[in-house]
Amino acid sequence: MTLRIGFGYDVHAFTADRPLVLGGVPIPFEYGLSGHSDADTLIHAVVDALLGAAALGDIGAHFPSSDLRWQNRPSAVFLDYTHDLLCQHDWKIGNIDATIVAERPKLAPYLQAMRAHLAEHLSLSIEQVSVKATTTDGLGFAGRREGIACYAVALLEK
Repeated sequence: MTLRIGFGYDVHAFTADRPLVLGGVPIPFEYGLSGHSDADTLIHAVVDALLGAAALGDIGAHFPSSDLRWQNRPSAVFLDYTHDLLCQHDWKIGNIDATIVAERPKLAPYLQAMRAHLAEHLSLSIEQVSVKATTTDGLGFAGRREGIACYAVALLEK
């Protein structure tokens, strides 16, 4: 058996002109995230981790912001595409672990729904998907409430 670990990172700034969506879950908040697609930083980090583990490039190579097909699209499309690509290369996802970094909003009430959304689109059990949230105690851009970041790792098996 071959095992591969991938790491993903994504960050988006807050903007007042769109809804906040993380892990495919709409979150009531005064700001959304700025980006070409729906700017779902959690899904973007997970996709990058999966692509990296399989050595299949990165999210920018598969979904460039210069391509109008991806403009304002839900990031679930990226999950579906990445899952199909992994299957074509005979990779199975062992697990995903992600950490969202945000001073606000409070994300604890939405973490289970995010896990379920990721699991559904990647054909995983919810036990294979971990999503956590933390703050930076006021440090850095996230601490200044300028945006949200996410780190993700993924284990692939072949």
